[in-house]
Amino acid sequence: MAGIKGSSERPSGDGQRPPNGDDRHGPAPGRRAGARSAVGPRSVVGQMFLLYLAVVLLLTAGAVVLLLIMARQESVQEAGGRSLALAQGFAVAPGTAAAIQTPDPTAVLQPLAEEARKGAHVAFVVVLDRRGTRLTHPLPDRIGKHTSTDMAPILAGRTVVEEWNGTLGPQVRAYVPVTGPDGAVVGAVGAGVLIAQVHSAAAEQLPLVLGAAAGAVLLTTGGAALLSRRLLRQTHGLGPAEITRMYEHHDAVLHSVREGVLIVDPAGRLLLANDEARRLLGLPADAEGTAVGSLGLPPGLAELLSSGREATDEPHRAGELTLAVSQRPTRGPRPGGPTSRVTTVRDITELLSVADRAETAQRRLRVLYDAGVHIGTTLEVPRTARELAETTVDRFADFVTVDLVEGVLRGEEVGGTEGEVRRVCVAGIRPDAPLYREGELIRLVPSTPQARGLSTGRTVLEPVLGEAPGWAAQEPERARRIVEYGIHSLITAPLAARGVLLGVAGFWRMRRPEPFDQEDMALAEEVAARAAVCLDNARRYTREHTMAVTLQHSLMPRYLPVQEAVEVAYRYLPAQAGVGGDWFDVIPLPGARVALVVGDVVGHGLHAAATMGRLRTAVHNFSALDLPPDDILGHLDELVGRMDQERTAGDDGPDVTGATCLYAIYDPVGGDCVLARAGHPPPAVVHPDGRVEIPDVPVSPPLGTGSGLPIETAALKLPEGSRLVLFTDGLVESEDRDIDTGLARLRDALSGRPGLSPEETCRAVLTALPGQRPRDDVALLVARTRRLDAERIAEWRVPSDTAAVAPVRAECARRLRDWGLEEIAFTTELILSELITNAVRYASQPITVRLIHASSLICEVFDGSSTSPHLRRATVTDEGGRGLFLVAQLADRWGTRYTPRGKVIWTEQTLDGSGGHPGGPDLTEALLDQWNL
Repeated sequence: MAGIKGSSERPSGDGQRPPNGDDRHGPAPGRRAGARSAVGPRSVVGQMFLLYLAVVLLLTAGAVVLLLIMARQESVQEAGGRSLALAQGFAVAPGTAAAIQTPDPTAVLQPLAEEARKGAHVAFVVVLDRRGTRLTHPLPDRIGKHTSTDMAPILAGRTVVEEWNGTLGPQVRAYVPVTGPDGAVVGAVGAGVLIAQVHSAAAEQLPLVLGAAAGAVLLTTGGAALLSRRLLRQTHGLGPAEITRMYEHHDAVLHSVREGVLIVDPAGRLLLANDEARRLLGLPADAEGTAVGSLGLPPGLAELLSSGREATDEPHRAGELTLAVSQRPTRGPRPGGPTSRVTTVRDITELLSVADRAETAQRRLRVLYDAGVHIGTTLEVPRTARELAETTVDRFADFVTVDLVEGVLRGEEVGGTEGEVRRVCVAGIRPDAPLYREGELIRLVPSTPQARGLSTGRTVLEPVLGEAPGWAAQEPERARRIVEYGIHSLITAPLAARGVLLGVAGFWRMRRPEPFDQEDMALAEEVAARAAVCLDNARRYTREHTMAVTLQHSLMPRYLPVQEAVEVAYRYLPAQAGVGGDWFDVIPLPGARVALVVGDVVGHGLHAAATMGRLRTAVHNFSALDLPPDDILGHLDELVGRMDQERTAGDDGPDVTGATCLYAIYDPVGGDCVLARAGHPPPAVVHPDGRVEIPDVPVSPPLGTGSGLPIETAALKLPEGSRLVLFTDGLVESEDRDIDTGLARLRDALSGRPGLSPEETCRAVLTALPGQRPRDDVALLVARTRRLDAERIAEWRVPSDTAAVAPVRAECARRLRDWGLEEIAFTTELILSELITNAVRYASQPITVRLIHASSLICEVFDGSSTSPHLRRATVTDEGGRGLFLVAQLADRWGTRYTPRGKVIWTEQTLDGSGGHPGGPDLTEALLDQWNL
């Protein structure tokens, strides 16, 4: 202060010395009295001065009153805004609604309300219940009493802001309703700010107005100042008392502010330090005049004070405090000369602590948000477990492990008491941690945190692993290596959802020295709870998917039947959504023919697999009737319609209507292929020379639509070695590719590659289409056609004369001997004799007999009649009716199929003569039984 007080002895403000030596030390007493008399109230100058002063004072008073009114209005608005913001924040804070509904809400809310009130510098924070009873109040004797505020609008869900003259003084208070989880108002939070505590912008302008008024006063005194110029020049218009008071005020302000102030001269010596600077920096009492480098300050702060460089809120450590230091140079007496520095110091330790806590809370909220977004993107248990680990590693924990009960991976129901878990995932900041590896089966010791979490369903915190013997009991040597590795803290959170304990997640800390705390444990519980729901969804999906796959595999062909018409290969690719309803079949038919079938059922899952099984069974049954493709699809259309009509009200499965099917019959005798399709993509035909053709097969509506339109067929002549490619729409159609584009790509995959086997064709097609994980399931069936050798086929025309039966029978016997089938020649003659005789007697021309030497001997009798014979038991008086019984006993199979020009009665016999009905009655006895003898 010596430097400041010394300034009163410097020359006057204009920098000029007095005109004569008598004024060097101030005006003489006589002149001072003259100056005072010149401005006295009785002189003209004094009267003018008083008049001007009165006008200026009146104007100033009016301006001050106006500013005070504006200041009050702004104070009320600011007080209302602060009250409303605090009340809204406290009302929506987590736990407020739940605390109001507890048996003792005051014990929970009073400390929180007082902390919020003190932190926000408001008059009060009050929590009310629905009846308006105060649950908290700054004055404890007001707790439990009824509030003066009208509760009706608050209970209606509206916010109330009002001015009130309360027990604490004039105030602006705001009440905000507190709603429960169901949206009902359970109470209210009120906050109030005393108007006297709020400083408005208008109030801050009051010194400016007063200063302007003072300037006006100075202008009015200009005339008097001219008369007493020398006196005013010496005193600046102030007397000794005013000057003394000014310095006293300056000293009081300097040492009462909560900010340290330092003044350092150009030589680096401390000129001034207020009380706050001494407290923050620990300066001694005689610090003034000492070089700043000798004060024992921290090196960084001493360097800043010595250098004189400008700084703004530069952080520096001083003991346990963190200080924000700002420094500016002062204006010296001579431009360009050395300057002093003014430095301010503020304590920001608590502010940094609050900011660090806020950043930690925000980081945890981000972890929870990312857990909700990134966990559960698929319905795969291992992938969901990895998403849990990847979301929390390096943000919440340094290593994350996920251990699941073995049955969870298979989609099974688990009891939660299992003592064994499978490590599904390990993720961390380094790959060499000595933790159990992925895939290992861990037998848990009951004392471990994992076992305790699985048995109790509660999260377990082990803050210091080195002091946790229960954890180390699992495997002491591994536990020692984990601690030596640097992992020092663990949280195990059970993965429980819908009352089922699925496993446990472990969160391990290594890099941060502080252990996990209760807040970290709460975060781990929340993340684990969210992940557990996703894991349970994946487990349930895995169970349903496994059941659907099992059902579908049981319903799909386990092996391809033996037949000579085609060489077959097939592929089935499940969709991303799971098991679908695509299916295929190869069905041997009489006459060495074969039926090739592919179909597609709407939807995925168990319902689609079951529906597929029903349709496949129906196709087998209809094929056993030896119907043409259009009739079979017609029967399927009716069946699908009935299946949808028979659905019960509680059946929420998808409709069967919309299923598609392609049915083809290939005859290796002549290479004829007849096809029909209902809503299904057409097949592709690869000719022996590699040329690809998409035949124009008429398309009918999908099955079950009930269109009533006839189903049309297409007939193809396929050379031997042709490949018939049948497929479902998942092969050629997807979201980013229409069916035309898919057919073009299929054509490209098949073209120019003659001689490929069906297996090679399947590989070539699936390499080009449709990708490893199609969005729809795919069924692919490739059949390479064969032709029966003409030498193994014999055919005769039979005239309508019973006498022609014997020659034809003899020709057939001769051909059987040529084929080396003497063992079955006699039975074949009996069969043909009966069939040809029936055709001659009861049918019409043309009558044709055909023998086919394939894997079995096939006898076919064609005629122009559509009347089908039926096997029946003849009575004693019947002359006929026993021939078909003879045929049925001698042949392995027999039946009738219709052609556009009549019918065909056919039989099949094994080539070694071991067929017939070995388990049935003796042929002689059976024939005698027919005559009841």
